[in-house]
Amino acid sequence: MHKRVFGNRPGWKRITKRRYSQSYLVTQEFKGYISLLHTVEVASPLFVEYKTGRICIVDSGYFWLQQFPEGQNHSVTTMFDCSGEVVQWYIDICIQNSAENGVPFYDDLYLDLVVFPSGEVILKDADELDEALSIGLINTDQYNLAWTEAEKLKRLLANGDFPLLKLSCVHRDLLLETMG
Repeated sequence: MHKRVFGNRPGWKRITKRRYSQSYLVTQEFKGYISLLHTVEVASPLFVEYKTGRICIVDSGYFWLQQFPEGQNHSVTTMFDCSGEVVQWYIDICIQNSAENGVPFYDDLYLDLVVFPSGEVILKDADELDEALSIGLINTDQYNLAWTEAEKLKRLLANGDFPLLKLSCVHRDLLLETMG
């Protein structure tokens, strides 16, 4: 069974104080849910190690914007630091984006793309996708869907044709107004 990830990240114990806002949006550029999680206080920062170095993706005062485009097989999380700068875009390949009890979610397909403000793109977790197939958590169609979607997104990113990155600040600002 795949992992269902909700925009409000319930049960994430690292976050000791949070604010959250979400909206269903229909514009010319985007249709789907957007959510904004403000990690007001965290128990400890979260760092990830990449070949290019170690970066902080969660700390007190950070914002995580999540875009759940309707009818697509990806969800984008934009991680903003305390000064409002993009730390990274994390693109989860997924079976679906939807909502449950009014809260947006995606059903994860393990394979991910990380995009840095420099434009560098990293493919992540191919080993997790392979393992999920080998132990029966996903089927061959889902496995192939993940690779097809990742390759499509890599092409769009390389050509500068993936609009969700450009919309991340617009969507964050829109939700900040409703967050209060």
